Amino acid sequence: MASKCLKASFSSGSLKGPGGGYGGSARVSTVYSGSSCRLPGLPRGARSFSTCSAGLGRSSRRAASCLPALWLPSGGFAASYSVSGGWFGEGLLTGSEKETMQFLNDRLASYLEKVRQLEQENASLESRIREWCEQQEPYLCPDYQSYFRTIEELQKKTLCTKAENARLVVEIDNAKLAADDFRTKYEMEVSMRQLVESDMNSLRRILDDLTLCKSDLEAQVESLKEELLCLKKNHEEEVNTLRCQLGDRLNVEVDAAPPVDLNRVLEEMRCQYETLVENNRRDAEDWFNTQTEELNQQVVSSSEQLQTCQAQIIELRRTVNALEIELQAQHSMRDALESTLAETEARYSAQLTQMQCMITNVENQLAEIRSDLERQNQEYQVLLDVRARLEGEIATYRGLLESEDCKLPCNPCAPEPSPSKSCLPCLPAASCGPGAARATCSPRPLCAPCPGGRF
Repeated sequence: MASKCLKASFSSGSLKGPGGGYGGSARVSTVYSGSSCRLPGLPRGARSFSTCSAGLGRSSRRAASCLPALWLPSGGFAASYSVSGGWFGEGLLTGSEKETMQFLNDRLASYLEKVRQLEQENASLESRIREWCEQQEPYLCPDYQSYFRTIEELQKKTLCTKAENARLVVEIDNAKLAADDFRTKYEMEVSMRQLVESDMNSLRRILDDLTLCKSDLEAQVESLKEELLCLKKNHEEEVNTLRCQLGDRLNVEVDAAPPVDLNRVLEEMRCQYETLVENNRRDAEDWFNTQTEELNQQVVSSSEQLQTCQAQIIELRRTVNALEIELQAQHSMRDALESTLAETEARYSAQLTQMQCMITNVENQLAEIRSDLERQNQEYQVLLDVRARLEGEIATYRGLLESEDCKLPCNPCAPEPSPSKSCLPCLPAASCGPGAARATCSPRPLCAPCPGGRF
């Protein structure tokens, strides 16, 4: 009997998904001799297995699957298997196994359709993301260093100008103070000149009074001298008259008192009057000197008090001007600080607004990225679930195939055995599982049907 070898190769293509578990799209290629069957693609690597089938005697017997009917849960992406043709002819699978294979093939077909659709959607999304990334210009934070340098230079110039203005204001105030001092000194000198002039006027009046008194006294002296001359003349006339009258009479000499010397009396009177005038003049001069000294002392004390008061007034004016200058400097400094504070607040508010806009844009981008990541994570979880389900289905399908290998004759290529010899049955299906090593069939003298009545 000619033997036919069936070789099914599984290769993993490119299945694009967020998890990266599949390298590409799953492709299934099967090669049969006399029949065809679609097998699911394995997720990693490429595997191959071969089964041999042979016709026993003149009649071909169908090997039934040793896989019992399975209930595979539905959900996520359904995968199905489709069977075309027979399995080494007819009668190799039972009805429940055919239904299971049909169910698996249907799910595999729908899964492949879903995978193809997801690949197309993924490609379109990737193209859209690529276009968006190409169109989206990267946001660059503007460089304000040059502006900061310019602002610092302008601030330095402003501070220098303010300092120069303050210095000029201080110089102007000092000049004003000096002018006020000179004005005060001028006013003080004018007042002193007026005081001296008033004193001179008063002294002139006193001098005029004394001159009048002196002229009066001189007039009195002249009148007294004239009166004295008149008295002398009258006395001489009376004496001459008396002498003339007595010339005709007898000259009787009588001892009488000596006559009074009128010249001496007049001299004495003159001396008395001169002494009196001198005393009066001396008293008036002393009184005038005393009054003058008192007035001078009063003027000196008043001038000293006036100078003291004027010095106090000047000192107070200087203090007031200094306080006004300091107040103006403080006001100018306050205005400068307020303007600087307003400029700083405006600048930082503008920067804060820009930062808020940047933060809002970045938050929106982060929200979009998070939503994309969540969506891709959900798709990845779905694909992982699908992968786990497919791996389970592939393991189940592999178990079916390996159990079918175990149920085939041990040596299908050997001649017909004699009835006297017997062959050991094949190993049970438990030894043909996915985790156990494949059983090796050794030639037997005679092949008997496996337990269970399948052959």
